[in-house]
Amino acid sequence: MKMNQCVHGMIYLAALVAFVACDAPPVPLDDIVIEKTFVPEQCERAVKVGDYVRYHYNGMFPDGKKFDSSYDRSSTYNVYVGKKQLIEGMDRALVGMCVNERRLVTIPPQLAYGKEGYGDVIPSDAILHFDVLLLDVWNPDDGIQSKTYYTPENCSRKVEVSDYVRYHYNGTLLDGTLFDSSHTRMRTYDTYVGIGWLIAGMDQGLLGMCVGERRIITMPPSLGYGSNGDGSDIPGQASLVFDVVLLDLHNPKDGVSITNQDIPQPCLRKSVSGDFIRYHYNGSLLDGTFFDSSYSRNRTYDTYVGKGSLIGGMDEGLIGVCIGERRRITIPPHLGYGEEGTGTKIPGSAVLVFDIHIIDFHNPSDTVAITTSYKPEVCETLAKKGDFVKYHYNASLMDGSFIDSTYNYGKTYNIVLGANQVVPGMEEGLMEMCVGERRHLVIPPHLGYGERGVDGEVPASAVLVFDIEMIEMEAGLPDGYMFIWNQDVSADLFTEMDADKDLQVLASEFSDYILRQVNEGKGRLAPGFEAYRIIENMFSNQDRNGDGKITEEEFKLKADETTHDEL
Repeated sequence: MKMNQCVHGMIYLAALVAFVACDAPPVPLDDIVIEKTFVPEQCERAVKVGDYVRYHYNGMFPDGKKFDSSYDRSSTYNVYVGKKQLIEGMDRALVGMCVNERRLVTIPPQLAYGKEGYGDVIPSDAILHFDVLLLDVWNPDDGIQSKTYYTPENCSRKVEVSDYVRYHYNGTLLDGTLFDSSHTRMRTYDTYVGIGWLIAGMDQGLLGMCVGERRIITMPPSLGYGSNGDGSDIPGQASLVFDVVLLDLHNPKDGVSITNQDIPQPCLRKSVSGDFIRYHYNGSLLDGTFFDSSYSRNRTYDTYVGKGSLIGGMDEGLIGVCIGERRRITIPPHLGYGEEGTGTKIPGSAVLVFDIHIIDFHNPSDTVAITTSYKPEVCETLAKKGDFVKYHYNASLMDGSFIDSTYNYGKTYNIVLGANQVVPGMEEGLMEMCVGERRHLVIPPHLGYGERGVDGEVPASAVLVFDIEMIEMEAGLPDGYMFIWNQDVSADLFTEMDADKDLQVLASEFSDYILRQVNEGKGRLAPGFEAYRIIENMFSNQDRNGDGKITEEEFKLKADETTHDEL
């Protein structure tokens, strides 16, 4: 053979290697020839003797004629390597291959079917060419392989046997072929762990995971779907790879968990069953997914505690809180929204996490809490019903939120006690105060602004806090009177009122007379009311037929009757 006349090389036919010689017979092969046509960037595992493999192949003769193909059967060739289940040349060619690696293998007859050939398919002394693509490799001794590629900073709890978990996953074969995904269904896979509800490999692979953790779980078929596969997307004898993110974890024995408490000091009172509570909250799932917030509505959540108005876990978690306290309440699904969830934001079997801030609470049986912060040494004249009082106040909510202050206006707030000019709780708090006294009032909403509150100022069902100081006080009139005489009443009162002596008293005559008595100190109008309105009311009561004038027959003193608040 002359090298300048003949070149022995490789000619590609139908993507296979064929060895040919120019003007010379073929050169016999002593061993297999391997050309790696594709090698994946990562090769975590190479085939060893004793491994079980799944691969596709095209088998051809040197002239390019196909004699066999696994692709035509739509099924991989599955076999142990190095156990004489293959022709010797293929046994050798598969060793060292990686999943997704592709090799062109040329096998001489002595390492293939030799002189006997194989029936009518492969003739005697045939050189065989195989285009091989490795899809799977495992060993009977393999167990679960777990590789965590993300671990959350905080891992307060790990999956144990009998826990209930919610997780997302992508399931692939070892060559990356996707066979299933919870993400495409937009719904987590929810199940118990370690009690046989899952394939054995997943039961083992989920143990020890934290919420938020991501891991790759690789399992041999013996821990997956075995020799039969799942009958559809997972072939028999297939290794499985699950990319898992754990979203939720609880145990049926779990109760409500209280953590991250920030308790103000002092804490004078703690909530009990039957209290009405106002609180803010942020609600999320265990993986941090937000589902609701009272802050976004700019309004507290207001409800009774311990009366079944809330999910069981929240009812329990709000007992024993202080005003101003912050705490995290973690609620298992059996004390939350159960297996069904809410149908929208909260999935079934979800653990709930509430970060709450207690704004205030009260009980329907509460009365006004009065604390005297200062009382002058001389404190003899005490405020009573009917008195006209002037006082300063600072008003706030229980969490310290400012409402209003008379000091900002530079003037007192003036009312008549018992005239329903302020909320009942303030009426009660002002009673029996003396000038100069200071008090701290806590007024429950049923004695304040009730369930409606004051739009833009006082929230509904809010407990009110007032710091008040009595500045001035004017004694009122006896109950039921709007005018009294400071001296004996004239025996000829009607005649004195009838200025023009026409035997009837007009409204102007009546008003002039009463005001004159007040100005001369002979009579006194109830303090805190507009004088003209009191006099109008007095005149109206005397003008019994409503004709705009009072006759002597109509005229009566207060002492003579019990139905009118006048003379």
